[in-house]
Amino acid sequence: MSGIVTRSVDGDAAARLAAAGLSPFMARIYAARGISDTAQLTLDLSRLIPPERLLNLGTMAGLLADAITERKKLLIVADYDADGATACAVGLRALRLFGADVDYLVPNRFEYGYGLTPEIVQLAAERKKPDVLITVDNGIASIDGVAEANRLGMKVLVTDHHLPGDALPDAWCIINPNQPGCGFPSKNLAGVGVMFYLMLALRAEFRRRGAYAAKPAEPRLDTLLDLVALGTVADVVKLDDNNRLLVQQGLQRMRAGRAQPGITALFNAAGRDISRAGAYDLGFVAGPRLNAAGRLTDMSLGIECLTTDDAPRAADIARQLDQLNRQRRDIEADMQASALATMDDVEPGYSLSLFDPQWHQGVIGILASRLRERFHRPTFAFAAAGNGELKGSGRSIPALHLRDALDLVSKRHPELIVRFGGHAAAAGLTLHENGFNTFRDAFEAVTRDLLTPADLDREWITDGELPCADLNLDNAAALADAVWGQGFPEPRFHDRFEVTSQRVVGERHLKLRLRRGAQAIDAMLFGHAELLPDTVFATYRLAANHYNGAVTLQLILEHWQAG
Repeated sequence: MSGIVTRSVDGDAAARLAAAGLSPFMARIYAARGISDTAQLTLDLSRLIPPERLLNLGTMAGLLADAITERKKLLIVADYDADGATACAVGLRALRLFGADVDYLVPNRFEYGYGLTPEIVQLAAERKKPDVLITVDNGIASIDGVAEANRLGMKVLVTDHHLPGDALPDAWCIINPNQPGCGFPSKNLAGVGVMFYLMLALRAEFRRRGAYAAKPAEPRLDTLLDLVALGTVADVVKLDDNNRLLVQQGLQRMRAGRAQPGITALFNAAGRDISRAGAYDLGFVAGPRLNAAGRLTDMSLGIECLTTDDAPRAADIARQLDQLNRQRRDIEADMQASALATMDDVEPGYSLSLFDPQWHQGVIGILASRLRERFHRPTFAFAAAGNGELKGSGRSIPALHLRDALDLVSKRHPELIVRFGGHAAAAGLTLHENGFNTFRDAFEAVTRDLLTPADLDREWITDGELPCADLNLDNAAALADAVWGQGFPEPRFHDRFEVTSQRVVGERHLKLRLRRGAQAIDAMLFGHAELLPDTVFATYRLAANHYNGAVTLQLILEHWQAG
């Protein structure tokens, strides 16, 4: 296959891992991902980076403990994606365990947009009358919103993980691993991870004050790790050692039947067995159903799903979220068809920027992701916001840091972008309604300055060819039990196969029987209904197929060409 790149393996690290008890297969896989010591794979929560290394965490815990003790009214201001919803749920559940008077407010993306805006602050003051606002997964760029809260006499605690701008808001306290001066070793905590760390510090603060001396037990915060895992994977942050530990702990709770009722209900609504939960399920099953609420209606529905302890109520909400997700898929399919029709007349440059007044504002991020995947270009999709502005959502390729690129566009065209924010791989922005053409040209110019033609060539990175002896269920099970994701990719392999039989199932998938030498293997190719040639060169994943009580090995083909 053209563009195939085999991931390099540190042979010494692989040997050390194998000597420490890992199978040679898994030792090679882990060594290729920078693992050199089995301690990096230990699941003990004692290996979490200590909370005190997060700048201002102890100070914020003290302020929050004072507010709870003084019976101040707390209000969490959430974001409308899965990370924001899970961070809000962690905050609500934990703060109530600590005896806090706490409620939440989540902006409707279509009315208020993202973050702690002055309008949201005013709404909070009118509806909830809080003493303290706590932002989750937002706030680091909310200079005007914090100023409005200060004017109205409310304190603001900012918990966020997004990259800050040139100035920080004048908040009561800020925790963010990416703020200046923070020495926290992992800059990849999701918003839900930051909130979990705050709750750990708050418990330690109450412990220091002797709050549990006369009580039989402290609040159990490990019960929230399934929420932390879901938000971390769904937000596509890098799965470094610390994040993988959080995710693995959450998955273990799910597999053991100890998940929150709402997470169990999301799995059930999707027809997935939570006892076999993996990172894939969080990113592509539970996450999208939760996100559907924020994309099409209001994330309050998703937050209620995650915070109710009433299993029938959780099941009812999960069914509603599943239906919203089906609507989202239909909308996305229509938008993708119209975008591809537009692309018939457009030769992609170094970037793609597309706008259609009929596109749904809540789905443009998914559209940008699909187009980025198809054309391997940094991509922005825009929709009308209905208030004289355009909302844009972007996805990037590995060679381009998207937020930095937007910052450069903003510096070159100071009046063009109303606001922007994001990460290396994903970003969002707001334009005036007449600014699309200028942005398209400006973004193209910036990408031409920052990228080379070679950066636009797609590469398929794999772990190489797989010996016949390694094509087995034990290895598939070992891979399924591990945590894979952004920055720690799930293993892919490549090889040439003879296609001995094939048929279309579910109208748009291929069920295959492949042969490699004397070995015959079942395989699936999803989202592809055209028959393959007799011989193919393909990249694939190992998987276990559970059907009618039997478990068999199956390959999941991802990319192929005639072989």
